[in-house]
Amino acid sequence: MTISSGELRGAVAESGLTVFRGVPYARAARFAPPGPVEPWTGVRDATEHGEISPQPPFRIGSVTGMPEEGLRHGEDCLNLTIVTPAADGRKRPVLVWLPGGAYVTGAGSLAFYDGQRLAAEGDVVFVGVNYRLGALGYLKLDGVSPGNLGLLDQLAALRWVRDNIERFGGDPGQVTLFGQSAGAHSIACLMAMPAADGLFRRAILQSAPMAMKIAKPARARRVARYFTRALRTDPRTAGIGEILAAQQQAIVRAAGPGGLYSVPPFCPVAETDPLPGVAGWLPAAVRRARDVDVIIGTTRAEMNTFLNGKPGVTQLEAIPFLGGAGTAAAKTAITRWMFDAPSRRFADALAAAGGRVFTYRFDWAAPASGFGACHCIELPFLLGDREAWAGAPMLAGVEWDGMAELGRALRGAWLSFAKTGEPFLGWQRHSPRAPFGYTWAEIGPDRESRLGRTAGVG
Repeated sequence: MTISSGELRGAVAESGLTVFRGVPYARAARFAPPGPVEPWTGVRDATEHGEISPQPPFRIGSVTGMPEEGLRHGEDCLNLTIVTPAADGRKRPVLVWLPGGAYVTGAGSLAFYDGQRLAAEGDVVFVGVNYRLGALGYLKLDGVSPGNLGLLDQLAALRWVRDNIERFGGDPGQVTLFGQSAGAHSIACLMAMPAADGLFRRAILQSAPMAMKIAKPARARRVARYFTRALRTDPRTAGIGEILAAQQQAIVRAAGPGGLYSVPPFCPVAETDPLPGVAGWLPAAVRRARDVDVIIGTTRAEMNTFLNGKPGVTQLEAIPFLGGAGTAAAKTAITRWMFDAPSRRFADALAAAGGRVFTYRFDWAAPASGFGACHCIELPFLLGDREAWAGAPMLAGVEWDGMAELGRALRGAWLSFAKTGEPFLGWQRHSPRAPFGYTWAEIGPDRESRLGRTAGVG
């Protein structure tokens, strides 16, 4: 396989698909914007994963299970995982995955996010993106880091896809960008960037925490102060361990006395290239309404992922009579504030501007997990395989084969959308102030799951 920077050798998987791992799309020095990859001579081995951005343990590992060990952490992390049915000159739709993780954890190369099922079932090309996270990707500090480097990495990845994906059997004019949590929030940011115009035709935003908006510069300066006081050395030369330790102290300091934060301390910053100001962020994204088809939705119980099992929450739930009901109501209210309501408002604005928008809520819940339809619950139906998700507490009590029908339906909707701009017949386009348009796998009193229903979701 010959691309713009040289020759690659991938590996044929058991599925018959060809997988290229650790494919560099850009290079960047610490705290510098991404630049082009230097061409290489000979054939570059692309059978092993590249480095992932240095990061702490998964914040939500108690729900999803911990990712596999063995992935190398390092600053040379601007690389892709590409899965293709064939590099045969055809132009297939392309799905580009942006993982979540509160802008401090995650990687497109994790086994959780393997895209082979999507590529095989839909005859599409899948691309998983690794980019800089935490302080290395989002610190804004005068004279050191300009901020928003993780977003610039994503932009560089999309440009690489535009310039190279045809060689992998993909169509650069038929790119669907999809992401979950911080990955979905990133998509909203990319929609607001004129520099991203024309780089993707469709977008799927899963559980986007839209209430967090983008950080004001004053908040970014405050987080930078927390970070530098904890680091006590030059960030440009500090060791990775020192960077991560100072990053964690800054996160704790920004979280406040309760120990929870609704807005990640290291995140996209307003009035910082390539983003506009806070007030102009969503209007800038909405201007793309007629150019980018959108699916946006949430899960029924997003906050269970973050609050279930927390010491203070557990103590409240133990209070007789009102404790359980009160904490359940609080989780529901926070879910609506952080995820549901702002996602609907964004969908309303896109639809009012003439965009083709589809909305959903994911209600499926494993019978014995206690987490319900929590944040991340839809991911095993889309990405990864049985082995990758085997230890996920949020799936307790369900057999992998029992998830097959819903998984095929969900993947089919995403694939249909990527190919045609329509998820499937009967899923109505969103109109302003309408409820979520489709419910995935509502659980009835008999605990039997249905694939879903349209309209009327409150």
